[in-house]
Amino acid sequence: MTMNRERLYLFDTTLRDGQQTPGIDFSVEDKIAIAKLLDEFGFDYVEGGYPGANPADTAFFQQKRTARAKFVAFGMTKRAGVSASNDPGLAALVQSKSDAICFVAKSWDYHVRVALGCTNEENLESIKVSVEASVASDKEAMVDCEHFFDGFKANPDYALACAKTAYDAGARWVVLCDTNGGTQPSEVRAIVEKVIAAGIPGKHLGIHAHDDTGQAVANSLAAVEAGVRQIQGTLNGIGERCGNANLISIVPTLALKPAFADRFETGISAEALTGISRLSRAFDELLNRAPEAQAPYVGSSAFATKAGIHASALAKEPATYEHVEPQAVGNRRRVMVSDQGGKANFLAELKRRGIDVPKEDHRLDALISVVKEREASGYAYEGADASFELLARKMLHGLPEFFHVTSFRCMIERRFDANGQLKTVSEAVVKVLVEGEEKMSVAEGHGPVNALDIALRKDLGRYQNEIADLELADFKVRILNGGTEAITRVLIESHDSTGARWWTVGVSENIIDASFQALMDSIVYKLMKNREMAGLVAAE
Repeated sequence: MTMNRERLYLFDTTLRDGQQTPGIDFSVEDKIAIAKLLDEFGFDYVEGGYPGANPADTAFFQQKRTARAKFVAFGMTKRAGVSASNDPGLAALVQSKSDAICFVAKSWDYHVRVALGCTNEENLESIKVSVEASVASDKEAMVDCEHFFDGFKANPDYALACAKTAYDAGARWVVLCDTNGGTQPSEVRAIVEKVIAAGIPGKHLGIHAHDDTGQAVANSLAAVEAGVRQIQGTLNGIGERCGNANLISIVPTLALKPAFADRFETGISAEALTGISRLSRAFDELLNRAPEAQAPYVGSSAFATKAGIHASALAKEPATYEHVEPQAVGNRRRVMVSDQGGKANFLAELKRRGIDVPKEDHRLDALISVVKEREASGYAYEGADASFELLARKMLHGLPEFFHVTSFRCMIERRFDANGQLKTVSEAVVKVLVEGEEKMSVAEGHGPVNALDIALRKDLGRYQNEIADLELADFKVRILNGGTEAITRVLIESHDSTGARWWTVGVSENIIDASFQALMDSIVYKLMKNREMAGLVAAE
């Protein structure tokens, strides 16, 4: 059944449409890190943002950010009444270091009149000229037909004219957008079939669904069944209002459900698919939010069953209550935890980091036990690759002791200065043993964590020069269980002059202690990396 399967193309818009999510604002560094995750996972297209619209996106498009995926710039079609050569928005798109341009175009005549304030014919001309400009600059062109389904229901002839104009001008993809997210799967299927019957081949059509009725995934799959061959969506379904179609749910469905897997193939290999749970959780950690426990395929509860008849049946035969094997998506069964299943996941993670350990090695069992114990107490290693690698290396092969912190103290004083201004001053004292010699460092900082960081790195003896280029890029705090006495998880992102970035984690009832754990891991990881003893995955 795998012969002559049709190719489906996966288009990720996390960095563009996903950035519309309330409370999410990616820095250039965030975008670089996320683009790398998307590219390595195997998506066909990575839409990076809107060059010319803001400084971060403009800077992001100054160089190509993907190795395998096509790097896509997003923007408006040229303005009515302005020639293509005199439109600054179009110029920014053409001049960006992208492989493709995705134009957003109005396809509902109501929006052309109200939002653009131009004639229907002028809008068609803008679509045509913009696509031609992209093709002329050697960039693959595609057009997001905004509000297409609502527009089609209001005026099918004009919505079709917009799509047909884009296709005839040379667009590789004409993307049908359910911008308001209210269209039903049956409507999507019927309208896509009419678009294909009108002369636009399905192999040139895409779907862009929003989740305002909770049906973005269903609408995307209905569009595929009706003939479209490109699917747009975001990681974990982020996006404005209720979000976009969730690629983390769509990809496993296409790969593992015979209704799709027998007919279609994507650029995601079976091996890559086993990393999808890790991708989803790592992205949530980057956003500093708790992963959704009941997320399809990847949630911690996706394959969890409480004791009782279900658990008994699962123990005898997993297929009784599982629609796919959890290992296929890098997740695990949670009833009576399977040592074998656990080992397979751990061995795969260790192999990715260049750490070899026999499956029968008792140290592996000890590592699995410690990781499970720590994760139960609040550690999250999906988003802290460097801390996981240090723990694994320490337990399996041992770590060199570069330095040993014998004690630290942190003081915060709130006072009025000589001018009567209220000031809060943080001071830290750290005692460190380096090669048997105790060193004491004192530092002031902008807050207790900054003071501790400066003091810890003030004098590491022979290692001092090695950490001169180490910088903390981000600091995230998550309260895990409410109240002022709550358990706190701190996630720190670090980078150095090589461009490598890594993440470390600390957990404690004391936020300063949790921060200090993550700080120490970051420095030890840097020293290991300098000796090429770490970082095959986390720091590249």
